[in-house]
Amino acid sequence: MSGDRWYPGGHAARRPDDDALVLASTGERWSWRRLDEESNRVAHVLRGLGLQRGDHVALLMENRLEFFAVMWAALRSGLRYTAVNSYLGTDETAEVLRVCEPSAVVTSRRHAEAALEAARGLDPLPVVLLVDSPDTLPQRLLPSAVSDLTDLAASAPTRPIEDESAGAPLWFSSGTSGRPKGVVRPMPDGPPGAPDPVAQHYVELFGLDERTVHLSVGPLHHAAPVGFSTAVHRAGGTVVLAERFDPAEVLAFVERFRITFTHLVPTMFVRMLKLPDGQRSSFDLSSLQRVIHGAAPCPVEVKRQMIEWWGPIIDEYYGGTEGVGSTVISAREWLEHPGSVGQASRGSIHIVDDGGAELPPGETGMVFFENPAGTSTYHGDESETAAITHPAGWQTLGDVGHLDDDGYLFLTDRWTHKIVTGGVNVFPREVEDVLLAHPAVMDVAVIGVPDAEMGEEVRAVVELVDPSVAEGERADELAAGLVRWCRERLAHYKCPRAVDFDPRLPRGDNGKIYKRLIRDRYWRERDRRI
Repeated sequence: MSGDRWYPGGHAARRPDDDALVLASTGERWSWRRLDEESNRVAHVLRGLGLQRGDHVALLMENRLEFFAVMWAALRSGLRYTAVNSYLGTDETAEVLRVCEPSAVVTSRRHAEAALEAARGLDPLPVVLLVDSPDTLPQRLLPSAVSDLTDLAASAPTRPIEDESAGAPLWFSSGTSGRPKGVVRPMPDGPPGAPDPVAQHYVELFGLDERTVHLSVGPLHHAAPVGFSTAVHRAGGTVVLAERFDPAEVLAFVERFRITFTHLVPTMFVRMLKLPDGQRSSFDLSSLQRVIHGAAPCPVEVKRQMIEWWGPIIDEYYGGTEGVGSTVISAREWLEHPGSVGQASRGSIHIVDDGGAELPPGETGMVFFENPAGTSTYHGDESETAAITHPAGWQTLGDVGHLDDDGYLFLTDRWTHKIVTGGVNVFPREVEDVLLAHPAVMDVAVIGVPDAEMGEEVRAVVELVDPSVAEGERADELAAGLVRWCRERLAHYKCPRAVDFDPRLPRGDNGKIYKRLIRDRYWRERDRRI
């Protein structure tokens, strides 16, 4: 694929009226011509506000088409951009902005108050740009630093800025500690149409091209949804943007827009599988050619049921925002190696013990990648970078697993989730996979809670498909039944000694459960966490 085809300008020159973007809920469409012109207008606005190559722009907004105009403006202006998690509190948002030091913050009416409050403590104060008219905001939210991006862009040129150059994202990850950290990758040196190595890798790996119609379901402030959407755009495909995840809506969007490709997470699989059989079978999903999933562990039975439903088109990858390395496994490979996340696709894999010594196939330890592209760093945080880096230069995402003799990786759990009970290590994922197979269980978090004798006790905190079945005396009966369910399938020391119920487990909008918040309920009065 030639370089001039790797950004909206190249596609607009050849296919100006083809769809680049579609908003799934309304059917609103942006052609390549419009995306090219809108991103050029925003690029001119940002230059006019004084932003130069290497400067930073932050986005704080919901899933909407304007996100892509700002993102592509940054990627063709030599800017770094950060999509800020819109579910963060004000203090957390302020911390992200403090780390990335934006010269401009682009937000929407829905998130303007949070953006303004978080930006007020920065020095220098960034300009705040609204993609909605400021007239829609209360007067108390309109300091002089707020500008109407739509109005400024309307009078800006639609041609490219004179000094176009490639920009790059500065994505944030919780890494191994749970605190948001900016992941620094090298700024590309070249024009915006030059192939991006990471995007090119996934374009080739998953066969993305101009015929691809991608359903983007997750929030764009997460690396995977925005990363795969960007890769599809670089390949010339269409991105159909969902504003939120709803299991029935996703199936309807696949049918309505003839989706060929999508990226999902296991929680989404579970929710679609919990739909009534008649509803699941009522949608035409025949357009789907490739489905990929990642971001969290997928229970074997959930994956098997999805392949039985959708066919052998569900591939899996393992990687992280840090970009230290990745694996991939096709559906057909997975059926031969159930539970594996695949072989290395970027960076060779090393399994090491607590002392950092490399372990042979079959032995479980920390998973490290030897990345030929070099090491990743956390922006302004040398200690966190050191924490994920092996003396040999390999880096980890904090997961535990083993390799088989063919080089297929099997993940056990996060190292930080390990439960030590009576001196024995228990990794929660194995227990969670068993509980998720129970028909009454919608989701579950298995954690270690304080125990005077054993140090930690294995405890399951369960979200039910129907919370009413755990009311009154029935709760004790169901809890005992779930413990028996585990003991029939696992070694007894791994099984929960008790089950608690939660009407809604705390989770991020990418489907990951916030175990730290659950653990805090049980460890709050303790001076240690293990």
